[in-house]
Amino acid sequence: MILLQVSGLGQGISFTQSLHQRLAIAGETGSGKSTLLKTIGGLQTAEKGEVLFEGNRVLGPLERLIPGHPGIAYLSQHFELWNNYRVSEILSYANELSDEESTELYRVCRIDHLLSRRTDQLSGGERQRISLAKLLVKPPKLLLLDEPFSNLDMIHKSILKSVIRDLGDRMGITCMLVSHDPVDLLSWADEILVIKDGYVVQQDTPERIYRQPKNEYVAGLFGRYNLLKGEFIRPEDIWVEDGQGEALAGQVKRVTFVGSHYDVEVMTGEGMLLVRTLGDELRPGQPVLLYPGKTHRFEN
Repeated sequence: MILLQVSGLGQGISFTQSLHQRLAIAGETGSGKSTLLKTIGGLQTAEKGEVLFEGNRVLGPLERLIPGHPGIAYLSQHFELWNNYRVSEILSYANELSDEESTELYRVCRIDHLLSRRTDQLSGGERQRISLAKLLVKPPKLLLLDEPFSNLDMIHKSILKSVIRDLGDRMGITCMLVSHDPVDLLSWADEILVIKDGYVVQQDTPERIYRQPKNEYVAGLFGRYNLLKGEFIRPEDIWVEDGQGEALAGQVKRVTFVGSHYDVEVMTGEGMLLVRTLGDELRPGQPVLLYPGKTHRFEN
């Protein structure tokens, strides 16, 4: 079932979102991601084009007394909570859920243990999850998330990721998410829409976006990459061995530990290439053989 239809926004952004589909929006800073989300939510007027939600046009802020669509919730990266209120008081305002449904929502949002606290006793991650629950006590069908992880540490980011996934899986809320971190998008989305200067550059599954980007702009948004004789190669797709022989010979210039792996810069006759390894056996100055594995050519 098609829940959302976007036609001709920006310089021609058009796409659909199905019920329960996890759709992510990617693009460089200033590409129009937040503007797109606000327009979809009825919080900003589209200069051209239109947004249909369940077959009906979403009205802009100049057409409604209170901006926004009742079936669409928008969580800004600049969320706010009332000061000096108990969490339970904030959530009780405009709550349309039954007691049982409210309890389930608070459990899904990981805030059921915070209901008796005041807002000045909360961490940033806790405040954000409460702001999210506050939007959902009047249940929307579509939830728009604008850079929800941008100000969170790794612990609260991991919690919020689980919350967002559970909102879809357990509560049936369809979500659209904007994030500048490729890991957030690749691990969550069913489909990714890449935009630049008001245009759709590529729309595809996370794996195809990562493995078969349309151009260098898309490739760069989703991680490090090499260009070798017109071929696109991710660092983890290059095998490396010691010695000399009939392969792409090179010399290790730098080895950097980044936690789950090592980034190895290798100078070859084709220029500097980045290789990703799990072990720490390589050293600067060491000769190696490189064997590019899964390669994908850029499309024109």
